[in-house]
Amino acid sequence: MSALAPTEILALARILPELDYYQLLHLQPGASPADIKTGFHATSRAFHPDGNRHHDDEIGAAIEKIAKRVTEAYSVLRNPRRRQAYDYQRSCGGGVRIRLADAESVGGRQQSEAREGRTPQGRQFFNLAAQDLARKQFAGAVRNLQTALTFEPGNELFKGKLAEARAKLEDARS
Repeated sequence: MSALAPTEILALARILPELDYYQLLHLQPGASPADIKTGFHATSRAFHPDGNRHHDDEIGAAIEKIAKRVTEAYSVLRNPRRRQAYDYQRSCGGGVRIRLADAESVGGRQQSEAREGRTPQGRQFFNLAAQDLARKQFAGAVRNLQTALTFEPGNELFKGKLAEARAKLEDARS
């Protein structure tokens, strides 16, 4: 990234609240982790306060503001859970920024839902199936997982466990 003129720096600082993290780092939303790292390093070098000490106070303050947002963007995009939460927020029209604590909690909740189910009924029948599997009651596990899948038909974990329970049921019958 080439050095920007002072007027360009001030203009960027003014539109900073409108830029999402991808735009700020000059990335596409599907960017790879390596692209994110490269984009961060290029952008942070251009706006690092130590490399821009020669500017006056107004430009220096704008550069510092931009540098902080660049670091914030990298902190979110480099972490898969935070990035997933951020992308979800953007897809719902939730704004261009996300607090790290919010990104962590949303990411953790999404992982938990994927692991245990999104609906109360799905979780209930999945837990019953887990208990059946622990007791080696494979027929009951199959029934409970099929029921859980009626509440959450797209849940890949439930589908995987159902296939596992069916295989164990077949082995037990042989």
